[in-house]
Order: sequence, then C-alpha cells, then structure tokens
Amino acid sequence: MALSNRGRLLVLAAAVVLLAGVAAGYTALAADRTAPPLPAAGTPGEVTLTPGPRLLTITDRHLASVSAADPAGPRMVSTVECLRVYAAAGTGICLRPATAWSYEVAVLDADLRPHQVIAVPGLPNRARVSPSGRFVAWTVFVGGDSYTSSGFSTRTGILDTRTGTTVNTLEEFTVIRDGAPYRNVDVNFWGVTFAADDNRFYATMSTGGRRYLVRGDLAARTVETLRDNVECPSLSPDGTRIAFKQAIDADPMKGWRLSVLDLATMRVTQTAERASVDDQAAWLDGATLAYTLRQDDGRPDVWSVPADGSGAPRLLIPGAESPAALTSG
Repeated sequence: MALSNRGRLLVLAAAVVLLAGVAAGYTALAADRTAPPLPAAGTPGEVTLTPGPRLLTITDRHLASVSAADPAGPRMVSTVECLRVYAAAGTGICLRPATAWSYEVAVLDADLRPHQVIAVPGLPNRARVSPSGRFVAWTVFVGGDSYTSSGFSTRTGILDTRTGTTVNTLEEFTVIRDGAPYRNVDVNFWGVTFAADDNRFYATMSTGGRRYLVRGDLAARTVETLRDNVECPSLSPDGTRIAFKQAIDADPMKGWRLSVLDLATMRVTQTAERASVDDQAAWLDGATLAYTLRQDDGRPDVWSVPADGSGAPRLLIPGAESPAALTSG
C-alpha cells in the first residue's frame, strides 16, 4: 500500500534522525570537546544581507548575524524562520517550513523580504547562492524512490533569480562519467556550489554505491565526474580549491574528514579537524573554513579551521548553524 505524503515524511524524518545519530556518535568519539557556553541572548534589531564584515547563521531556527571580528559576541536575531540559509551579494536563500508537513525555498532580498518562493518535495538539507547572487540552489531529502534501499534520496534544484528559470532536479541533466555518457535510475545529486561565471557549478553525484564530485554546465545542462569520494563541495573564493567532506575509508558509516581538494593538481589536504563533519562547509575567506558540529544533545555550534591543514579547530559561534560570510559578488 502506498504511503501518504505525511507517512513518507515521518519515515524520512526517522531515517534522517538515525543518520544524524550515527554522525553525532562518531563526532563524540573523534574529539574530546568541552561543551561551550550558551550563546549570548539574541538582540532584537535589524539583520541585513547587505555585504559587509558580518557572518550569517541560524540561531534557534531563525536567521541571525554576528560580527566577523567578534563572532562569539552579541548577535542580531531576526523573526525570519529558516532551517538552512546562505547568502551572497545581497541575495539570500532560506529553506523553511511552509506548513507542518511541507517545506519551501524563499529567495530573500537584502532586507530579508521574500521575492520568490518555491515549494520543495522534502526535508531541507543544503543551500547555496552564486557569488553574483543570481543563482540559488537547494537540496532536500525525499522519500518513496523505489530504487533506494534506505527509502529516501535527494532532489537538488537551481533557480535563476533574474529570469525565473528553474531546474527542478539535476537528474534532468546529461551525465558524463569517466568520459562517457552515463544513465542510471539511481543517480542522485546534492550540495551545489557555484563558480563566479554564473554557469559552472560543482556538486556531489551518487550512483552504484559511489559518490563523485561533478562539474556542471548550466547552459549545456551537463555534468561530468571529476573524482570519487567527494561530498558536499564548497568552492573557494578564488575558484581554485574545493572544501568537502571525505568519507573515511570511503565508508560514510565511519564518518567524514573535512578536507580540501586542489582542482589543478587533484591533491587532497586534510584539515586539522578530526571530528566527523557532516556539513557543507563555508569559506569565510580564502584561508578559513566554517562548519557546523552538534553536541551530544543535538545543539549546534559553528567551528572554524584553516583550509591548508595547519592550526587547530576553534569554536566560532556557539549555539548556531548554517554559517555564511556576507560577501559581495
């Protein structure tokens, strides 16, 4: 008997919680972290996406911002509810509840006003904005695909905010794997990151039990594989490196190492972060990554680490998640 939409979401939510528990358990084993203090109380006031020396986050499911110079200090918390957020060049994307059992993508202007809203078919997972602010991308977990043993998969879409053109799922694109055309019913995509030219992008593609870094071409509607065991890519500001989570021994059940791939040489550098990072890291600048780690009780914190493998992780924003630097295009 087919599940109702509500039933699918309940099954999906249980599966996601289970996966999150596995990652959290690995995190607790991988690093002995003293629980940080609770964050300073949110200060009512104006939150803006205008580029400047601030970091965007989510605090208690609400869009918030902090000073880049003092990220652990007082923060401004808005009334805008988001489960995942990102922004660039004054454009934001907010993945948020639409009803008790459905979700939507809201494209925000610099003053947090939604000017485009799109319904999505599952639980919010990843969000990105192109450096110019023109394109936004999102990934959601969905249930009911017959080819998945776990009962859920992903959908990744892209919106051109200038023309309104929408790619509902990257599964519509032509796939080139190892130099040859490739088709399979189990192809899935997640974790888009955009290049500065508003055409190229990178993402993760899974098929046949393997996960690949792919480079996409929006105009040609194609993606091509570059390397395996690369998940949730994040392109550096200069477009030369990709931060990503690398499954330990190519097995996600063992956790992930936050690493950086040099696109010219394909050399991988592991960062100093030893905890399992189940996130799409964000570049704060050309040298520093930010990402979310959850404590045993599920409370999120934003941490940072140098991208070149040096240094050590440090707590950046207690009680927050989904970080993004408010940069210009």
